[in-house]
Amino acid sequence: MKRKIESPEYVKSPVNPDRAVTAQDLPPPVFSVKLDAFILSHSFKVHRFMHNKASVNQYSLPIVKQLIAEAERLRLSVQTLANGATLIDAGIAARGGLEAGRLITEICMGGLGTVTLTHNPVFARWPLTVNVHSTNPVIACLGSQYAGWSLSHGEGKGAFYALGSGPARALATKIRADVEKPVEELYEELGYRDRSTETAIVLEVDRIPPLELIDKVVAACGVEASGVHVILTPTSSLAGGVQVVGRVLEVALHKAHSLHFPLGNILDGSGSAPVPPPHPDFVKAMGRTNDAILFGGTVQLFVKGSDEEAEKLASELPSSTSRDYGRPFAEIFKDYGYDFFKVDAMLFSPARVIVTAVESGQSFQAGQLDEELLERSFS
Repeated sequence: MKRKIESPEYVKSPVNPDRAVTAQDLPPPVFSVKLDAFILSHSFKVHRFMHNKASVNQYSLPIVKQLIAEAERLRLSVQTLANGATLIDAGIAARGGLEAGRLITEICMGGLGTVTLTHNPVFARWPLTVNVHSTNPVIACLGSQYAGWSLSHGEGKGAFYALGSGPARALATKIRADVEKPVEELYEELGYRDRSTETAIVLEVDRIPPLELIDKVVAACGVEASGVHVILTPTSSLAGGVQVVGRVLEVALHKAHSLHFPLGNILDGSGSAPVPPPHPDFVKAMGRTNDAILFGGTVQLFVKGSDEEAEKLASELPSSTSRDYGRPFAEIFKDYGYDFFKVDAMLFSPARVIVTAVESGQSFQAGQLDEELLERSFS
């Protein structure tokens, strides 16, 4: 029997103007500051079309085991915590690297996505590119990769906040009105749940989480602590940069939903975006990972339905449709007083979109890559 898990509250943590902003200065929904975080403030209504039995935990577990087995090669630190859970550091005390970030991105997608690193000449000064593909894009991206699990421990200056992504989300439950329900209502709407004795959660944090927070993950997932793997990827690290930019397909799905396009009509998808140079300042590092997608990301979605619906989706998806488009994200974020929810939610999407209507064979393109703005952000 699982014990009752109270959902963490969003507690504001004011920014100290006398020093540089860090992840811990931001309120919980902003903590990871990924492109998908805006969904936390929007209702997420999805038609119950999902009958997918693919296990995001079982498909991702071999990749988790690979991280552990090849920790030395990947420059990772692996340790067993006091409660028996496994902690994998990919950029705090450990160096980590691009390959670790690639593998962690595949874990975030529940093993239902393929991630590669290649060189693309489209941006002469920033050729290194993350490429993402999934034949199960809704489950891979929304059912696993999306950072929708808000976690917190403590209060005041010592409080710890994080948004959890990865396959553990598909296991996590809490008690609502004496009934066990998913921690995230999204899973009820998707009609998707997973079962597993082992799992992994990815936290984009710059310090080790307290054991009490990991205990919450263990209890909510209903597995033994020894079966829980906690993977840490700071935004400023090489691995962290790759795994955030590797959400290029995910943000397209989020925006498609906000535009009321039926997710059940999205059959397949791929995306790519340049890997930004890391930056030691959290806000600048976060801004660069966002801008890689906003100004340099391309997504192609394969959909069923009418050509009119496909064309409408293509025209409305690009980031350039947002009122806040036109400046590097770090500048926008600062001007809004580091209040993430003042930023136009429509900004969070790829620069360029192709939507292919599979029943007619027609493809519709909109948006464009913006090398000038990408250069301002990355330089």
